[in-house]
Amino acid sequence: MRVAIVIPARYASTRLAGKPLLRETGKYLIQHVYERACEARCASDVIVATDDERIFDAVHEFGGRVVMTRADHPSGTDRIAEVAAHLPAAVIVNLQGDEPQFDPAALDLLAGLLVDDSRSDMATLAVPIANRETYLNPNVVKLVCDASGKALYFSRSPIPMVRDGEPDFSARPAQFLQHLGVYAYRREYLLKIASTPAHPLEQTEKLEQLRVLGMGGTIRVGLVVTAHRGVDTPADYTEFVRAYRDSETRRAA
Repeated sequence: MRVAIVIPARYASTRLAGKPLLRETGKYLIQHVYERACEARCASDVIVATDDERIFDAVHEFGGRVVMTRADHPSGTDRIAEVAAHLPAAVIVNLQGDEPQFDPAALDLLAGLLVDDSRSDMATLAVPIANRETYLNPNVVKLVCDASGKALYFSRSPIPMVRDGEPDFSARPAQFLQHLGVYAYRREYLLKIASTPAHPLEQTEKLEQLRVLGMGGTIRVGLVVTAHRGVDTPADYTEFVRAYRDSETRRAA
């Protein structure tokens, strides 16, 4: 089954403008993400989708494949849908352009969820929540699943809410899950999502995946051990540069 990894990348960012083109490591940030995606065994194609000529030129510079999209897309999902409409792939993976440390094996797991389950429309990943701070943080999206591993709901609120006592984060199988914002779609279903108006739940929680549940779609959830930290702020980028330089030093030793 042909799988395309599409990486939406915008120049504008409220907390770190121009982050795809940050280059303290000697490589553009978007190049790090692109190279990680290319390491995934599932990838038949890896494509950057952008509306910015500076990013377009940078990807060409390092030899990556890039597509220029419209500038009026309200979300990354809509941007990758524009690209997917012209791809022969059966499965489209949406990898954010600020995830330079994302594990290629996790991308293989993600795509494999749809390859192995013909009845699911989408797939995503989650990691067990390890502490109360994460559980209560409204910036961390939580989810709950049914017995077969399909998503029942996503929320910024702590779910499931423990009515009596305290949540047990050590219990296995894990009951408290943090959502990781990476998705795999069946191509035709992705195009359907992009042509469907936002659902009231999506508008309330500001979570695009609730459009799918509101449409009656099914989202298969895969579990990974750790969450890879994306680059949202200058401090995140500084930490990434440090980690990258440390790994290069160890590799050269």
